[in-house]
Formats: sequence, structure tokens, C-alpha cells
Amino acid sequence: MRHHTHGCGAPRPGQVPNAESADSCEFGSGKYYALCGFGGILSCGITHTAVVPLDLVKCRLQVDPAKYKSIFNGFSVTIREDGVRGLAKGWAPTFIGYSMQGLCKFGFYEVFKILYGDLLGEENAYLWRTSLYLAASASAEFFADIALAPMEACKVRIQTQPGYANTLRECAPKMYAEEGLWAFYKGVVPLWMRQIPYTMMKFACFERTVELLYKYVVPKPRSECSKPEQLVVTFVAGYIAGVFCAIVSHPADSVVSVLNKEKGSTAAQVLKKLGPKGVWKGLVARIIMIGTLTALQWFIYDSVKVYFRLPRPPPPEMPESLKKKLGLTE
Repeated sequence: MRHHTHGCGAPRPGQVPNAESADSCEFGSGKYYALCGFGGILSCGITHTAVVPLDLVKCRLQVDPAKYKSIFNGFSVTIREDGVRGLAKGWAPTFIGYSMQGLCKFGFYEVFKILYGDLLGEENAYLWRTSLYLAASASAEFFADIALAPMEACKVRIQTQPGYANTLRECAPKMYAEEGLWAFYKGVVPLWMRQIPYTMMKFACFERTVELLYKYVVPKPRSECSKPEQLVVTFVAGYIAGVFCAIVSHPADSVVSVLNKEKGSTAAQVLKKLGPKGVWKGLVARIIMIGTLTALQWFIYDSVKVYFRLPRPPPPEMPESLKKKLGLTE
């Protein structure tokens, strides 16, 4: 019989961890959260910076469809006008912004997951685990977006307003001088609209997909899978979650891009102008981008956990006490 775990996956006090993978720190300790946050910095910072060229073209497609007809056309127009270096426009705010966001998103997710799990108690945390993932990820993303907003505002400005500024050092002071501090947080509400559903999907869908893959697809329990095998499962679950993420958050993403480009319009006005078809423009590009991104993020995040030997609780199982109540024990 496998040892039981708490609903949120924390080993019971006094439980002996298996000897071969001695954990480097305790589940839920300060060091655990710090390393999770570091994993988040790497996973979001690296991946988002890597897709800057694609993101740049996507933003321009949404903002100026007359000039940039399709992805390939967008790339060729950008290279023709700004050279290959033009594709890297906005990399600095992207790297800084998404590193901060990753730190908050993954770090706080682990914090809230354990916090809410303890509040619910072991049985409820298992029964309501999808809601638990949704609540923990939404809470984490709320703070992560506040960390991201200023850099996202600079990035969109650099990428979509020709001649405004070419670098972060140029852009931030100029925005502050022209519009004050509010310029950096103008996009925080639409960012919440885009990122919170996205993150709720990203975490809840990922957690449940991993659980289902181990249950129905992988021929052996996770405890018997090698680390590389586990990381393949992570990657596949990440990609599946990413496809759902892209669909859920795409309309809001279109609104964010147009909003940051046009001064003084509101989210409602932009939605009206784009119409039901307009908000889905560029979805295929985004599915490819977000699917790959999400898969890579989970892969990097889990690799950091493996590398630093962080405790990685097995997929959730029904607590014994609940099995007894439901008459499922022998």
C-alpha cells in the first residue's frame, strides 16, 4: 500500500521519505517556496523572452491588421523595416516583467495551494481539488499581474508604437513623464481579465491532466517512473493545458493589445469595435505559441524541482478516512 498524503500532497509528519530521492528541503518550508519561485522566474522569464519575435508579430497583427496581414507577412514586413534585430524589440521588459510574474505566479501558487488545502482539511481538499487549484492559481495570478503590469505596458508601447522608444531605458522614463505612474497600471484590469482565466486553466488543467495521464495513459505508477519519464508527462500535460489556456484567454488578449495602443479607449469600447469575430483573430498563432510556451514552462519548472531535489508529492489519492466513509476500503 502506498503511504497516504495530505490532500495537498504534503507528507504526514513522521513519514519516512523514500531513501533514494532524499529531498533537499521540507515541503512547504521557506526554502521550498524560494526554490519554487526561482523555478517560476526561469520558466516564465526564459520562455516568454524566447518567443518575443512571435509575440511582437502577434501584437502587431492585432493592432494593425491592415499592415500586417498574417504571421508570415508580419515577420517579413518587420524584418524588411527593422532588420532581424527588430524582431527582438521589447525583450528587456519581457524578460524582467515575466520573471517577476513567474516568481509570484509559481511561488504564490504553491503557498496558496497549501494554505487553502489546510483550511479545507484533508478530505475536502481531495474532493474539491479542482476548485482548490483554481482558487490558488487565481490568487497567485492576482499578485503576479501587479508585478507584471508596468513591464507589459512598456513592452506593448515599444512593439506597437513605431518611433516611440526602442529600449526599456528609453521607454519607461518617457511614459512616466508623459502620463505619470498610472500609465504603467492602466492595463492591470484587462491583464487580470486575460491572465487570471489563463492561469486558472493553466494550473487546474495541468494538475488534472497529469493525474489522468498517470491513471490511464502511463503504464506504471509515478513512483516507478524515472525522472526523464516524469518530465515527458509534465511536457505533454503542459501542452494540453496550453491549448485550453489559449482559447480561454484569447479574446481578452486581443483587447489588451488594442487598449495599450490606443490612448483613452475602454475595454468595453474595444470589445464592441472588434466584434465577435475580431476577438478571435490570430488564435491559431496563439495556440501554437501558448501551447509550446505552457509545455516548456511546466517542463522548466519541474526540471528545477527535480534538479534541486524538491519534494514532489505524487498525484492526489483519496485519503483513507474518506475511503472508509464511502465504504471503499476492504
